[in-house]
Formats: sequence, structure tokens, C-alpha cells
Amino acid sequence: QMQLVESGGGLVQPGGSLRLSCASSGFTLDGFAIGWFRQAPGKEREGVSCISGGDGTTNYTKSVKGRFTISRDTAKNTVYLQMNNLNPEDAAIYYCAEVHSLYGMCVMTSVTDRWGQGTQVTVSS
Repeated sequence: QMQLVESGGGLVQPGGSLRLSCASSGFTLDGFAIGWFRQAPGKEREGVSCISGGDGTTNYTKSVKGRFTISRDTAKNTVYLQMNNLNPEDAAIYYCAEVHSLYGMCVMTSVTDRWGQGTQVTVSS
């Protein structure tokens, strides 16, 4: 069975850092475009970042640029989201999912039905 599994969430103080992992089972992530999404209570799901399956081109939503970094470790079959300088507005359940690509660029607004179960990120002092 092909699955995505997130991990790495937790409680962090404002200004702190977390690294989320998205690991695959049953298939290799190499060649697939993967995105990170988040949903806070009462808010719509938001695309945070994505990485293309080819040359690893990345894309970020404006609010996380310069603070978050998405990367891929092909040997570990894992996509990471390094989150620095976290603030309370970043608190949400974070999900990874396979996304579609257009001309080699990952597209956060075009998501497949392959999702992980989510990992909770809480930012609080």
C-alpha cells in the first residue's frame, strides 16, 4: 500500500524551529512532486511549500519565504520541511501530499488524493 507518513511536529516556543518529515512507504518519492500543506482550526487549508520531482525546484507561499526550507533526501525516501523562526500563526496540522507538476514546476494548487495523516505543530510560550 502506497502511503505518506508525516512526523516531527510538536510544541515549540515562538522563534523556535522544527523539522517535519514526510516519508513514503510502498513507493519511492523520487520523481514525484511533493507539497506541504497546513490547516489551522477554523481556517482553510493552505499550501505552504512544494518541491518538484525532477530538478528539485521549490516553491513557497509568501508568509514562509525565508523561514521555511523544503528539501528531499532520495536515499531516505523522505521530504523535509525545515521551519525556523516560528510564530503562533504557523500553528496548524501540517500535511504532506503528492502534487501535480506543470512544465517541471510543482503546483501547490493541484493536489492528488495521496495525503499523509498530518502532524500537529503548536507554537506557544
